Amino acid sequence: MDSKQKILIKFGERVREIRKEKGLSQEELAHIADLHRTYIGMIERAEKNITLINIEKIANALEVKINNLIN
Repeated sequence: MDSKQKILIKFGERVREIRKEKGLSQEELAHIADLHRTYIGMIERAEKNITLINIEKIANALEVKINNLIN
């Protein structure tokens, strides 16, 4: 596994962790972030290389700072 894949996995795991802590479904998070539900699932499964704009949307929807999703 290369470093690009590792960062996607870590990011997706962190999004899932925070989403569940907040008691949100993928569909609820997608609605708040103005993204598609399947896109959230793909992020959590490390199937999408997400853009900075969408990272910001997810961070805002989860009410966390961007660095909380990356660290």
